[in-house]
Amino acid sequence: LNKPEWYLTQVLMWIGNHSKFLDDKIQPILDKAGSSVNAGLEFSRALVMLILEKLAGDIPCLLYDDTLFCHLVDEVLLFERELYNVHGYLSSFPSCMHILSEESCFQRWLTVEKKFALQKMDSMLSSEAAWISQYKDITDVDEMKVPDCAETFMTLLLVITDRYKNLPTTSRKLQFLGLQKELVDDFRIRLTQVMKEETRASLGFRYCAILNAVNYIATVLADWADNV
Repeated sequence: LNKPEWYLTQVLMWIGNHSKFLDDKIQPILDKAGSSVNAGLEFSRALVMLILEKLAGDIPCLLYDDTLFCHLVDEVLLFERELYNVHGYLSSFPSCMHILSEESCFQRWLTVEKKFALQKMDSMLSSEAAWISQYKDITDVDEMKVPDCAETFMTLLLVITDRYKNLPTTSRKLQFLGLQKELVDDFRIRLTQVMKEETRASLGFRYCAILNAVNYIATVLADWADNV
């Protein structure tokens, strides 16, 4: 259960190792027979069906172990990315995201994603470099004077989007968007708490860094507004 990468990698190797044989030897036979079947894609589809069976059996066994469950989700997302980007798998075919979208699994994924995002926010705001810009010494790169915590937070949101963007249904994606909205609101509250501690020094370093953070986040969210 703690090594899903073993069978996921094995399947990717089988797909890669057989592609030349399927393209050179099997596909011409299908073409000659007037079939519209793509040998490589059908081979991939059949192997993915085996993975779906395996996942359906494994997931109930690790649903309440945060570490194992997170590891499984991470490995499945990496597998899906390579399957589509390297091997040209079709989005209309069955995929692991359908298993991750099933109710009990999906709700667990959302819960765990939120838990780890909040932990990440705790660590980024308690860091000594939280209010310092990574690019403070490079003027032409850092016009907005973005503090490290704001940049890390927006990267966190971007990573979450990247993880859920291939979910098969809009309703599931919207649930993840709801999580992101919660995180933005949580971050806003945290900034407000820090700001209240700094009101006596409203031109101080940290107070200005908070204003820069808010400006940066608002600007980036506006840029993302066109991303459906």
